Amino acid sequence: MLLLEGKRLPYDVAFSHEGVQYPANWLRLASIEEKNAIGIIEVANPPSYDQRFYWGPGLPKELEDLTDDNGNTQTGLKSLWVANTKTSAGTLLAPTDWYVIRNSETEVEVPAEVLARRAEIREFCDEYEAAIEATTTTDELAAYITSSLYGSFEEIPEPEPTPEPSPEPTPEPEPTPEPEGEDTISFPGNSTSSGFSTSSGTDVETFG
Repeated sequence: MLLLEGKRLPYDVAFSHEGVQYPANWLRLASIEEKNAIGIIEVANPPSYDQRFYWGPGLPKELEDLTDDNGNTQTGLKSLWVANTKTSAGTLLAPTDWYVIRNSETEVEVPAEVLARRAEIREFCDEYEAAIEATTTTDELAAYITSSLYGSFEEIPEPEPTPEPSPEPTPEPEPTPEPEGEDTISFPGNSTSSGFSTSSGTDVETFG
């Protein structure tokens, strides 16, 4: 955060100082030395806080209702958020209120899906109110209100399971080659030659 004579200087906004007009992009383009030269200093930003639950950093608002000696009541955060929850539920119920009014006046049945949806809204409302009342600190209430557990009046669908990866196919084994045997020659009369023999250093054919 940039300060000039104790006043905050926002980026991208033109400003003047000691009779000099500085354009909107000057703070982004100027070096720290140029800023310091005209008296601009840079300080840490103040800690942020949620103004719905805190008066300031580390200063929580009252959780419960407080009544002073004069009978004046200060509404606590629990009562405030229960009221907000009821308002949200009432807003969702309002478009179908006419079904209920018509039923009370003419006995025309309310469609089943309308009744089911109205009951669902009330169930959510009751659940949220009970959770709010169960909190014991401002931090706990703030964590609940800002979580995904609060605020939706619709059923949250279950996430679809991640499909299992298909197994890799097992490769077929390579066929084992047949061992090579001795060459044979067939002759009429079922006689075969089963090789060669030598008797005197000279190869001769033998027949069985």
